[in-house]
Amino acid sequence: MQIFPYGQAEIDHLKRHDKKLGAAMDALGMLERRVTPDLFAALLRSIVAQQISTKAVDTIWGRLRGKVGEVTPQAIAGLDVADIQQCGMSMRKAGYIKGIAEAAARGWIDLSRLPELADEEIITTLSSLPGVGVWTAEMLLIHSLCRPDVVSWGDLAIRRGMMTLYGLKTLTRIQFDRYRKRYSPHGSVASIYLWALSAR
Repeated sequence: MQIFPYGQAEIDHLKRHDKKLGAAMDALGMLERRVTPDLFAALLRSIVAQQISTKAVDTIWGRLRGKVGEVTPQAIAGLDVADIQQCGMSMRKAGYIKGIAEAAARGWIDLSRLPELADEEIITTLSSLPGVGVWTAEMLLIHSLCRPDVVSWGDLAIRRGMMTLYGLKTLTRIQFDRYRKRYSPHGSVASIYLWALSAR
């Protein structure tokens, strides 16, 4: 299992710039966040995962892999939408997955080039795909490309973690952006801790 890479330098920076986050990091200890370097597989899995439980995702993903073996653009593009849907997802999700696979297989989008691009360029490129929004693209920046400075406003759990950390009943975008600037350039590590706080 590969995990998001961070160490003492990132921890020390965050502790210096945000005392409350630093105290939470001390209490929680080192956290491991799993990453999936295969961007295509990570992208498809993120579509499967929208609005369903982790257990359901694992079941559906297992069925999809059972149909094709290795999850590649060519293998998924070769399936009918009905075959994908029979793995246990909605027809709409199945259509998104088929569309993304065809775009990658036919070269309409070159996922191999994404690591060369800036975060915003990656978000714009991925958001052009069917079923992929800004939040999904931001999650891929963290969980596939291991980008260091991602704190997603669109992630409810991150916002809930902030509210827990700072004792807030509501969180405005202005407050969110102020905290995010404090965390930079190690926002992704802050996100990992905010997720943990939201789950407590």
